Amino acid sequence: MDEMSYYQPWIFSIAASLIVGLSGVLPMLVIPMESGVKLKNPGNNSRKMRRLLSFAVGGLLGDVFLHLLPEAWEKAQYRQNGGYEILFWVLVGLTAFGIIEKMLSSTENMYDSKKIEEDVSVNNNSGEKLAVDSISKKARVAGYLNLVANSIDNFTHGLAVGGSFLVSTRVGCLTTLAILLHEVPHEVADFAILLRSGFTRWEAAQAQFSTALIGLAGSLTALGVDLGDKLGERTAWILPFTAGGFLNIALFNVLPELIETIHPNTLISDVSSFISGLSVMAAVSYFLE
Repeated sequence: MDEMSYYQPWIFSIAASLIVGLSGVLPMLVIPMESGVKLKNPGNNSRKMRRLLSFAVGGLLGDVFLHLLPEAWEKAQYRQNGGYEILFWVLVGLTAFGIIEKMLSSTENMYDSKKIEEDVSVNNNSGEKLAVDSISKKARVAGYLNLVANSIDNFTHGLAVGGSFLVSTRVGCLTTLAILLHEVPHEVADFAILLRSGFTRWEAAQAQFSTALIGLAGSLTALGVDLGDKLGERTAWILPFTAGGFLNIALFNVLPELIETIHPNTLISDVSSFISGLSVMAAVSYFLE
């Protein structure tokens, strides 16, 4: 019986982490079956894709200001200089993701310079390939940055799942449900950004699930070191750091491209989609209070 009690949190935590991870595949059922030149070529940016990206920006900002930062403040408000610590780690996140963006951009430039002659000669008669190659470097880098930020975010979710099941099965189940309610709209936003970055629907789903494995690693970490009640103080810096990463992606990568290609005919739908993304995250945050 004691042995069973020891392994029970591990079994439930692994199962819960996998269930949360599968939520990354759900956007395939929500986002329309749209691919190829119309989806990925910035010159032919479809209205559906613009709405999805606008929703993504609203969702990311809603996640930052209505979920990550309030949760970080809840953990830090009773510590001396807790507010300054949050601001510090947000700035560290912004800076770190800016540095990663520059590194990825440099890698993209090196790759493009080596492949340009091959692309021109081999793909001259392939409109689909040329369209994919024409995706802006900023859009591709945004996709990679999003995977990094999502991995960190999922790691914190895994820590929360593992730590909560150490407290009790009931607390673990409630925590898993709360994370699922928050993750579904967030995964739709992530999926849209990956599609805009040149991923196919299947590649985006695979990437989403791979980041979910990081969540499983977080859960196993919490169980392995027996964080329990110490989870909050040990991981307080991760939330504002992740918030800084999401701010970088939303404000400095996705939003500028939307503004650059904005058109009077799409303005209302863009703003409506942005508000929808923000509203969904607000509703989820309110429901979980």
